[in-house]
Amino acid sequence: MKITKVYTRGGDKGKTSLVGGQRVSKACIRLEAYGTIDELSAHLGLLAAELPEGREQMMVERIQNCLFNVCTNLATDQSKTPLYPSAHLPEGEIALLEQEVDTIMHELPEAQGFILPGGTREAAQAHVCRTICRRAERRIVALSEEADVSPEVQQYINRLSDYLFVLAKKLNFIAGKQEKIWQNACK
Repeated sequence: MKITKVYTRGGDKGKTSLVGGQRVSKACIRLEAYGTIDELSAHLGLLAAELPEGREQMMVERIQNCLFNVCTNLATDQSKTPLYPSAHLPEGEIALLEQEVDTIMHELPEAQGFILPGGTREAAQAHVCRTICRRAERRIVALSEEADVSPEVQQYINRLSDYLFVLAKKLNFIAGKQEKIWQNACK
């Protein structure tokens, strides 16, 4: 799809269009849900830029592509507009995330407690992505309480946060960076 114009002036008064053309407030929960997914994708782009070329970078870019499907799904009021085929995740994406989590967990030493986000720059960025993903999940759950949201969207975002957690651990492990374990030392 070629973008011929960046601004339309259609949103200057605080309204925007959903898939199907319905106009809604830019403050509505639906926009908060897919806007948070957009924010997550932008942070994933930063993570991908920091990763060396290879499996992890390709996986992060694959996830960004899937998040466009998620956004299309969330930007569709299913009570008024049928979902476009592009609003569905490709077959097997949830299973792929689960497989990636399992593979990474087999590569890592056993967990030793709650970890403090950080370590390498890449791992810290993966943790930022994880927390944005969790916020997106909360927004999607809130939306699902008042509108139809495809169950696969919630499942995918839930698995994605798990993947981002273990990816952060893996990035620290590869770099030989010891993770910091929570010590409850804030007394």
